[in-house]
Amino acid sequence: MQPILEIRNLCMDFGGLRAIDTLDLHIGQGEIVALIGPNGAGKTTVFNCLTGIYKPSGGEMLARSPKTGEARRLNGLKPNQVTENGLARTFQNIRLFGSMTVLENIMIGRHCRTSAGISGAIVRNRATREEEKRIVQDSYDVLKKIGLARYVNEYAKNLPYGAQRRLEIARAMATDPFLLLLDEPAAGMNPQETDELNELIIGIREEAGITIFLIEHDMKLVMSLSDRIYVVDYGKKIAEGRPEEIKRNPAVIKAYLGEEVDA
Repeated sequence: MQPILEIRNLCMDFGGLRAIDTLDLHIGQGEIVALIGPNGAGKTTVFNCLTGIYKPSGGEMLARSPKTGEARRLNGLKPNQVTENGLARTFQNIRLFGSMTVLENIMIGRHCRTSAGISGAIVRNRATREEEKRIVQDSYDVLKKIGLARYVNEYAKNLPYGAQRRLEIARAMATDPFLLLLDEPAAGMNPQETDELNELIIGIREEAGITIFLIEHDMKLVMSLSDRIYVVDYGKKIAEGRPEEIKRNPAVIKAYLGEEVDA
Protein backbone atom coordinates (compact mmCIF):
# COMPACT_ATOMS: atom_id res chain seq x y z
CA MET A 1 0.00 0.00 0.00
CA GLN A 2 1.37 3.41 -0.93
CA PRO A 3 2.21 5.84 1.91
CA ILE A 4 -0.02 8.85 2.51
CA LEU A 5 3.03 11.06 3.05
CA GLU A 6 6.40 10.86 1.33
CA ILE A 7 9.37 13.16 1.85
CA ARG A 8 12.25 12.68 -0.56
CA ASN A 9 15.65 14.38 -0.25
CA LEU A 10 14.17 17.34 1.62
CA CYS A 11 16.60 20.24 2.14
CA MET A 12 16.07 23.56 3.88
CA ASP A 13 18.75 26.25 3.88
CA PHE A 14 18.77 29.49 5.83
CA GLY A 15 21.59 31.49 4.28
CA GLY A 16 24.68 29.36 4.79
CA LEU A 17 23.00 27.08 7.35
CA ARG A 18 21.48 23.80 6.20
CA ALA A 19 18.71 23.07 8.70
CA ILE A 20 17.40 19.98 6.85
CA ASP A 21 19.80 17.82 4.87
CA THR A 22 18.43 15.34 2.27
CA LEU A 23 15.76 13.93 4.57
CA ASP A 24 13.72 10.91 3.46
CA LEU A 25 10.72 9.55 5.33
CA HIS A 26 7.29 8.08 4.70
CA ILE A 27 4.11 7.54 6.71
CA GLY A 28 1.48 4.90 6.05
CA GLN A 29 -2.23 5.25 6.63
CA GLY A 30 -3.22 4.62 10.26
CA GLU A 31 0.29 4.91 11.68
CA ILE A 32 1.49 6.96 14.62
CA VAL A 33 4.96 8.12 13.61
CA ALA A 34 7.28 10.26 15.76
CA LEU A 35 10.05 12.60 14.68
CA ILE A 36 12.55 13.07 17.50
CA GLY A 37 15.98 14.58 18.05
CA PRO A 38 17.87 17.04 20.26
CA ASN A 39 16.90 20.71 20.41
CA GLY A 40 17.78 22.45 17.15
CA ALA A 41 17.83 19.20 15.17
CA GLY A 42 15.39 20.58 12.56
CA LYS A 43 12.18 18.84 13.60
CA THR A 44 9.84 21.84 13.53
CA THR A 45 11.50 23.00 10.31
CA VAL A 46 10.25 19.76 8.72
CA PHE A 47 6.71 20.56 9.86
CA ASN A 48 7.04 24.14 8.59
CA CYS A 49 8.09 22.84 5.18
CA LEU A 50 5.23 20.36 5.05
CA THR A 51 2.62 22.95 5.96
CA GLY A 52 3.71 25.71 3.60
CA ILE A 53 5.28 28.05 6.14
CA TYR A 54 8.73 27.50 4.63
CA LYS A 55 9.57 26.89 0.98
CA PRO A 56 12.10 24.01 0.88
CA SER A 57 15.43 24.57 -0.81
CA GLY A 58 15.21 21.15 -2.42
CA GLY A 59 13.48 17.81 -2.39
CA GLU A 60 9.90 16.72 -2.79
CA MET A 61 6.93 16.33 -0.46
CA LEU A 62 3.92 14.28 -1.54
CA ALA A 63 0.58 13.75 0.23
CA ARG A 64 -1.70 10.99 -0.97
CA SER A 65 -5.41 10.97 -0.13
CA PRO A 66 -6.46 7.68 1.49
CA LYS A 67 -9.89 8.04 -0.12
CA THR A 68 -8.89 8.63 -3.73
CA GLY A 69 -5.25 7.52 -3.80
CA GLU A 70 -4.44 10.75 -5.61
CA ALA A 71 -1.01 12.19 -4.82
CA ARG A 72 -0.55 15.94 -4.45
CA ARG A 73 2.81 17.69 -4.41
CA LEU A 74 3.00 19.94 -1.35
CA ASN A 75 5.96 22.00 -2.57
CA GLY A 76 4.80 25.54 -3.32
CA LEU A 77 1.40 25.26 -1.65
CA LYS A 78 0.27 27.94 0.80
CA PRO A 79 -0.70 26.87 4.36
CA ASN A 80 -4.43 27.08 3.62
CA GLN A 81 -3.96 24.93 0.50
CA VAL A 82 -2.06 22.33 2.52
CA THR A 83 -4.97 22.22 4.99
CA GLU A 84 -7.47 21.86 2.16
CA ASN A 85 -5.46 18.87 0.97
CA GLY A 86 -5.91 17.01 4.24
CA LEU A 87 -2.97 17.98 6.49
CA ALA A 88 -3.53 19.87 9.75
CA ARG A 89 -1.12 20.82 12.51
CA THR A 90 -0.70 22.20 16.00
CA PHE A 91 2.20 24.34 17.23
CA GLN A 92 4.72 24.22 20.08
CA ASN A 93 3.22 27.41 21.50
CA ILE A 94 -0.56 27.41 21.85
CA ARG A 95 -2.17 29.59 19.19
CA LEU A 96 -5.80 29.89 20.21
CA PHE A 97 -8.12 32.86 19.88
CA GLY A 98 -8.29 33.58 23.61
CA SER A 99 -11.17 36.05 23.51
CA MET A 100 -13.36 33.72 21.47
CA THR A 101 -15.33 30.82 22.87
CA VAL A 102 -14.24 27.22 22.63
CA LEU A 103 -16.96 26.54 20.06
CA GLU A 104 -15.95 29.56 17.99
CA ASN A 105 -12.35 28.36 17.90
CA ILE A 106 -13.51 25.04 16.48
CA MET A 107 -15.80 26.74 13.96
CA ILE A 108 -12.79 28.62 12.59
CA GLY A 109 -11.20 25.24 11.91
CA ARG A 110 -14.24 24.24 9.84
CA HIS A 111 -13.86 27.29 7.60
CA CYS A 112 -11.77 25.45 5.01
CA ARG A 113 -14.63 22.99 4.43
CA THR A 114 -17.34 25.58 3.79
CA SER A 115 -18.73 26.57 0.41
CA ALA A 116 -20.49 29.88 1.09
CA GLY A 117 -18.54 32.76 -0.44
CA ILE A 118 -18.72 36.50 0.16
CA SER A 119 -22.08 36.80 -1.58
CA GLY A 120 -23.54 34.03 0.55
CA ALA A 121 -22.32 35.70 3.73
CA ILE A 122 -23.95 38.98 2.67
CA VAL A 123 -27.24 37.63 1.32
CA ARG A 124 -27.48 34.82 3.90
CA ASN A 125 -29.71 32.67 1.75
CA ARG A 126 -31.16 29.36 2.86
CA ALA A 127 -28.13 27.34 1.79
CA THR A 128 -25.82 29.60 3.78
CA ARG A 129 -27.98 29.39 6.91
CA GLU A 130 -28.14 25.61 6.68
CA GLU A 131 -24.39 25.41 6.23
CA GLU A 132 -23.87 27.57 9.32
CA LYS A 133 -26.05 25.17 11.32
CA ARG A 134 -23.97 22.22 10.10
CA ILE A 135 -20.76 24.01 11.06
CA VAL A 136 -22.05 24.57 14.60
CA GLN A 137 -23.17 20.94 14.93
CA ASP A 138 -19.98 19.52 13.42
CA SER A 139 -17.89 21.72 15.72
CA TYR A 140 -19.81 20.58 18.77
CA ASP A 141 -19.38 16.95 17.72
CA VAL A 142 -15.60 17.47 17.59
CA LEU A 143 -15.67 18.94 21.10
CA LYS A 144 -17.54 15.89 22.38
CA LYS A 145 -14.99 13.54 20.83
CA ILE A 146 -12.11 15.47 22.40
CA GLY A 147 -13.83 15.69 25.81
CA LEU A 148 -14.29 19.46 25.84
CA ALA A 149 -18.07 19.77 25.44
CA ARG A 150 -18.45 21.14 28.96
CA TYR A 151 -16.36 24.15 27.99
CA VAL A 152 -18.35 24.95 24.85
CA ASN A 153 -19.21 28.55 25.79
CA GLU A 154 -16.09 29.33 27.82
CA TYR A 155 -13.51 31.75 26.50
CA ALA A 156 -10.46 29.81 25.32
CA LYS A 157 -8.12 31.87 27.51
CA ASN A 158 -9.99 30.73 30.65
CA LEU A 159 -9.43 26.99 30.05
CA PRO A 160 -6.89 25.01 32.10
CA TYR A 161 -3.59 24.54 30.27
CA GLY A 162 -4.21 20.89 29.40
CA ALA A 163 -7.66 21.74 28.02
CA GLN A 164 -6.15 24.50 25.86
CA ARG A 165 -3.77 21.94 24.36
CA ARG A 166 -6.70 19.64 23.63
CA LEU A 167 -8.64 22.53 22.10
CA GLU A 168 -5.82 23.23 19.67
CA ILE A 169 -5.87 19.58 18.62
CA ALA A 170 -9.66 19.75 18.28
CA ARG A 171 -9.42 22.82 16.04
CA ALA A 172 -6.97 20.99 13.80
CA MET A 173 -9.31 17.98 13.67
CA ALA A 174 -12.18 20.26 12.65
CA THR A 175 -10.46 20.77 9.29
CA ASP A 176 -11.22 17.10 8.56
CA PRO A 177 -7.61 15.99 7.97
CA PHE A 178 -6.34 12.54 7.10
CA LEU A 179 -2.92 13.42 8.58
CA LEU A 180 -2.55 15.31 11.86
CA LEU A 181 0.82 16.88 12.69
CA LEU A 182 1.35 17.48 16.41
CA ASP A 183 4.31 19.67 17.38
CA GLU A 184 5.26 18.87 20.99
CA PRO A 185 1.67 18.31 22.18
CA ALA A 186 2.82 17.33 25.71
CA ALA A 187 4.92 20.47 26.26
CA GLY A 188 4.17 21.97 29.68
CA MET A 189 1.80 19.18 30.71
CA ASN A 190 1.88 17.46 34.08
CA PRO A 191 2.01 13.62 34.25
CA GLN A 192 -1.77 13.24 34.50
CA GLU A 193 -2.37 15.51 31.51
CA THR A 194 0.27 13.61 29.54
CA ASP A 195 -1.44 10.29 30.28
CA GLU A 196 -4.74 11.77 29.12
CA LEU A 197 -3.03 13.05 25.97
CA ASN A 198 -1.74 9.53 25.30
CA GLU A 199 -5.28 8.18 25.43
CA LEU A 200 -6.56 11.06 23.28
CA ILE A 201 -4.04 10.47 20.49
CA ILE A 202 -4.76 6.75 20.42
CA GLY A 203 -8.47 7.56 20.29
CA ILE A 204 -8.00 9.94 17.38
CA ARG A 205 -6.24 7.20 15.44
CA GLU A 206 -8.62 4.39 16.39
CA GLU A 207 -11.96 6.19 16.34
CA ALA A 208 -11.46 9.03 13.85
CA GLY A 209 -9.13 7.07 11.57
CA ILE A 210 -6.63 9.92 11.43
CA THR A 211 -2.93 9.22 10.92
CA ILE A 212 -0.60 10.95 13.40
CA PHE A 213 2.84 12.49 12.83
CA LEU A 214 4.26 14.00 15.99
CA ILE A 215 7.29 15.79 17.35
CA GLU A 216 7.80 15.20 21.05
CA HIS A 217 10.52 15.39 23.71
CA ASP A 218 8.69 13.22 26.25
CA MET A 219 10.34 9.89 25.45
CA LYS A 220 7.96 7.89 27.61
CA LEU A 221 5.06 9.20 25.55
CA VAL A 222 6.90 8.67 22.26
CA MET A 223 7.87 5.08 23.07
CA SER A 224 4.38 4.13 24.24
CA LEU A 225 2.54 5.71 21.29
CA SER A 226 4.67 5.30 18.21
CA ASP A 227 4.54 2.56 15.63
CA ARG A 228 7.75 3.91 14.10
CA ILE A 229 10.24 6.64 14.95
CA TYR A 230 12.54 8.81 12.85
CA VAL A 231 15.52 10.46 14.55
CA VAL A 232 17.23 13.58 13.21
CA ASP A 233 20.35 15.40 14.36
CA TYR A 234 21.76 18.55 12.74
CA GLY A 235 19.11 18.19 10.05
CA LYS A 236 20.12 14.68 8.98
CA LYS A 237 18.27 11.44 9.61
CA ILE A 238 20.44 9.25 11.84
CA ALA A 239 18.00 6.42 12.59
CA GLU A 240 14.56 5.01 11.92
CA GLY A 241 12.70 2.02 13.27
CA ARG A 242 10.38 0.67 15.89
CA PRO A 243 10.57 2.06 19.45
CA GLU A 244 12.49 -0.95 20.76
CA GLU A 245 15.07 -0.53 17.99
CA ILE A 246 15.48 3.19 18.58
CA LYS A 247 15.98 2.72 22.32
CA ARG A 248 19.18 0.75 21.80
CA ASN A 249 20.52 2.49 18.68
CA PRO A 250 24.06 3.78 19.48
CA ALA A 251 23.76 6.79 17.14
CA VAL A 252 20.56 7.89 18.88
CA ILE A 253 22.04 7.50 22.34
CA LYS A 254 25.10 9.48 21.30
CA ALA A 255 22.98 12.28 19.83
CA TYR A 256 21.03 12.65 23.07
CA LEU A 257 23.84 12.08 25.57
CA GLY A 258 26.71 13.52 23.56
CA GLU A 259 28.98 10.58 24.17
CA GLU A 260 30.07 7.34 22.57
CA VAL A 261 28.10 4.25 23.55
CA ASP A 262 29.19 0.68 23.06
CA ALA A 263 27.08 -1.01 20.41
